[in-house]
Amino acid sequence: MKSSYRDSGVDIQAGRDAVAIIKNIVKETFSPNVLTDIGSFGGCFEFPVKQFRQPVLVSSTDGVGTKLMIATLMERYNTVGQCLVNHCVNDILTTGAQPLFFLDYIGLGKLEPSIVTEIVQGLATACKENNCALIGGEMAEMPGIYQQKDFELVGTITGVAEKNRLLPRNIQAGDILIGLQSSGLHTNGYSLARSVLLKHHALSDYIEELDAVLGDLLLNVHRSYLPIIKDLLDNDDLHGISHITGGGIEGNTSRILPDGLKLDIDWDSWEWLPVFSYIQRLGNVDTEEMRQVFNLGIGLILIVDSSAQNSILNILRDKGEKPTVIGLIK
Repeated sequence: MKSSYRDSGVDIQAGRDAVAIIKNIVKETFSPNVLTDIGSFGGCFEFPVKQFRQPVLVSSTDGVGTKLMIATLMERYNTVGQCLVNHCVNDILTTGAQPLFFLDYIGLGKLEPSIVTEIVQGLATACKENNCALIGGEMAEMPGIYQQKDFELVGTITGVAEKNRLLPRNIQAGDILIGLQSSGLHTNGYSLARSVLLKHHALSDYIEELDAVLGDLLLNVHRSYLPIIKDLLDNDDLHGISHITGGGIEGNTSRILPDGLKLDIDWDSWEWLPVFSYIQRLGNVDTEEMRQVFNLGIGLILIVDSSAQNSILNILRDKGEKPTVIGLIK
């Protein structure tokens, strides 16, 4: 009896079909700096050297975590691509960098072109919103690693910042912590959230206390803060940026503090988003555990000079934000 790659679970033609479908979607993210087409062995990007004096390239790699399981259960795949790009954009934003290009990895148990198309549509949407080119990626059908409906989604971003404008810079005692609202869980804490919520609810349940269908709420797109923050990156009163991911507010913000300084957070200065209060009550989760796992409604923290507190708050409000002073450095 003859054996084939397809019989073993890998469909080369499905991969070709997927590439053909997504090619035009990806091209919509291209700028004149992109020199290669989709399908090349490597993506080529012409660096805009004339725009910078001392450019520093900044790269980061991340994933979406078990939020992917919610996408699979909901059979809705477009938002997780947006989450991935926005998460990576925020990560390099903490250094003062703005994105240049992005690459993705999609690993699947079974390659379904329609699912891959949805994922890539989400990636492309966020890349366009962040002025970032999606210059390449990898799709791998691996039935021995992933179950049939399982998939993994990982991205790598490269951005650029001026060397003399890199963040953090000049963080000192007395600096103010300004928190910007998150859109929900973003891409962290889903293992605990699923453990608590799915014991009591189906993803299709409308939860009156949250005024939302649970699955819709859990697939809220991770915010990109680049449009809000980019005009502040050259402001000398901005001393640092913290992206609140796994580890919570303290765990992430402490990473950028100089030795000898610490956080003084006023935990009563803002109200948690309802989903976090609901998870805590339903799962009887300790407050300290909640603080370490979730963003609790604060997705990004700006560390600013105390003398500029009001001016920066006003700038953020003018952009439609509802910033909150949540503490200081001491």
